[in-house]
Amino acid sequence: MRETVVFLPGFLSDARAFGPQIADLSRDHAVMCAAPVNGERIEEIASGLLDVLPKRCALVGHGMGGVVALELIRRAPDRVARMAIMSAHPLAETPQQAAERDPRLIRTKAGRFAEVLDEEFRPDHLATSHHRNEVLELLRDMAFGLGPEIYARQSRALQRRRDQQGVLRRIAVPVLVMCGEEDPVVPVKRHSFMAELIPGARLEVLQGAGHYPALEQPEAVALALRSWLHEPLVLR
Repeated sequence: MRETVVFLPGFLSDARAFGPQIADLSRDHAVMCAAPVNGERIEEIASGLLDVLPKRCALVGHGMGGVVALELIRRAPDRVARMAIMSAHPLAETPQQAAERDPRLIRTKAGRFAEVLDEEFRPDHLATSHHRNEVLELLRDMAFGLGPEIYARQSRALQRRRDQQGVLRRIAVPVLVMCGEEDPVVPVKRHSFMAELIPGARLEVLQGAGHYPALEQPEAVALALRSWLHEPLVLR
């Protein structure tokens, strides 16, 4: 029996962040989306998701969703049949990175959320393409839909995230690490580093994509996920 594919959207994103892939895979797989919006710590978010996820599933996480996926497999490895992580890395935020979030949180609380989103979702985070503005509009629409409260909650969770490098070495399921060739937020070298730590992981670098490959190169991502879903569960 095929395991349910669970999509974990990234920072300030909902199911539309994986819209093309959900539409494609739902033709012959059970799929669901679980946005990481409940909790101010990654551990708290993962704990809440374990209450609603299938007993065994295939996780697909982007950005913050990838961070949550790593916490899920750390906490309940028997619940994860396979995992795909894109545009994410396993490291904790440095004190400087965590501190840089504070001014944006203050401005958000002061009612300047739209201004903050201009900094969070920048054109140079995506590869140059004819539909870059369309993707940016979707990202902003998802962010506005979730709102300032979830922005603050997710920001605090990322500030407090743990280092998961030790978890990577213990993963014993098929793992796909995917990234955009032009991602300036989590560069290819970060993904390569992560893939090297995970036994048997496969790295897929997508041309013509930045930090949001599922929206920038939707067909290539769907094909990569289908290939990953057909990989044997027992690693050689």
